[in-house]
Amino acid sequence: LLPQMWTSGINEAGKMALLAWQKENGIKLVQINGQRYYGGPPPGWVGGPPLASTEVYIARLPQDVYEDTLIPLFESVGKLYEFRLMLTFSGLNRGFAYARYASRKSAQSAIATFHRFQLRQGCAIVVCWSTQKRELVINGLYASVSQQELEARLKLVTEGIQSVTLHASPSQTHAKLAVLKYRSHMAAALAKKVLMEGNLGLGKAEMKVDWLDTQLKQKLQPSSSWAEGGEGLAVPGPTAMPLSLQNVLEHLNVACWKHHLRTPLFITRCVQVNPSGWQQFWYRVVIPGYHVPIHGFTWVSPDRQGQSKHEKAKVVAALHTLRVLGKSL
Repeated sequence: LLPQMWTSGINEAGKMALLAWQKENGIKLVQINGQRYYGGPPPGWVGGPPLASTEVYIARLPQDVYEDTLIPLFESVGKLYEFRLMLTFSGLNRGFAYARYASRKSAQSAIATFHRFQLRQGCAIVVCWSTQKRELVINGLYASVSQQELEARLKLVTEGIQSVTLHASPSQTHAKLAVLKYRSHMAAALAKKVLMEGNLGLGKAEMKVDWLDTQLKQKLQPSSSWAEGGEGLAVPGPTAMPLSLQNVLEHLNVACWKHHLRTPLFITRCVQVNPSGWQQFWYRVVIPGYHVPIHGFTWVSPDRQGQSKHEKAKVVAALHTLRVLGKSL
């Protein structure tokens, strides 16, 4: 499956060759948020996925090279479980990819065979073990953000989160920093993209999302929670229940009643859908008696069960509104 971004005309010959290779070999490729996948599992695979330690990282790729060249090359040393190529908006590759093998022995063979391999004259690629990053850091959160509020918001807009820890920001005064751990590198990478593009509504203008580096991780290690007023914020496990729409609306209605405002009116509109089913919503909250509407954007994950997409967007809108009311009234 190739998305609409393939109409740019850039590297047209390479793209046509890829399409012909797919058709000839019955290969299915699926693109999700700038990553194009083969396998995971591939056709005919029996059993569960292999260990994460069977994945290799491939770098310094020429940007006009695609899977029709790379998959047969890397499959020549062992059976592939999954191959992921990172793409730009124009459809060129971003210079790196990941190959996950059926066994660690095959992955070792790939490193031994293809590290510094001349893919083209003067173009030696890098092949090494994948680091499997799974932790993100958000810096610049409001100092008043609670662990419960942050975790509830993250569960609405990302998937696969395993833990959330809050710390005093080492670089910004009156701000917090959060470390997020996801179940896989893929889940973390998708979450990073969503959090960078969406409006979490819990941070300052200079809020940043990035991979957690080793140096910062060591610096934060002694403190596993953020305390305020002598009360430690224990981090519940991944089974903690997110806030329901009814629960948040009850809090919001009580806040409006206390400040002599009428019942808020919500407008939610889907403005963008990506190939994986994630939807970006624009929301607007109008409170009769309050001087301005409250609005913003948020990403909503594909539905499996429970709340609808519009309900999830309304939860984010209601939490945003509660925060705005708390500051201004």
